[in-house]
Amino acid sequence: MQVQQILKLKGDAGVVTVSPGNTVAHAATLLADRRIGSVVVSNDGKRAAGILSERDIVREIARQGEDCLLRQVEEVMTCTVETCALTETADQVLTRMTAGRFRHMPVVEAGEMVGIVTIGDVVKARLTELSMEKDALKSMIMGY
Repeated sequence: MQVQQILKLKGDAGVVTVSPGNTVAHAATLLADRRIGSVVVSNDGKRAAGILSERDIVREIARQGEDCLLRQVEEVMTCTVETCALTETADQVLTRMTAGRFRHMPVVEAGEMVGIVTIGDVVKARLTELSMEKDALKSMIMGY
């Protein structure tokens, strides 16, 4: 299954972004309100400048205490953002996420974000594929 199919199955939730100058507290509130694990940091809502995850926030709280919530997102975010294309497969994305130990990947087409996939989205897609393959093999073996 390709990333474009995964996005279609998810529906059009879009990419939740924050600007680099927002506070970490603002981003944390957004994460809690939307029940998501990360936000993409972007100046224009189209290109990723970074990504801020729950892990990033927890790590900074452990290092600096609650004062880190008053810092700007750009001071805490992960600057290197792994992205994928609509044509990549679930296996390709899952392999990259597992190797890089991250759970959120913006989807980019023509240099602009068109969606985001999570490791949960990709695992669900793979399980769906495996179930369909199992059913097809079972039908072949059973003769119907």
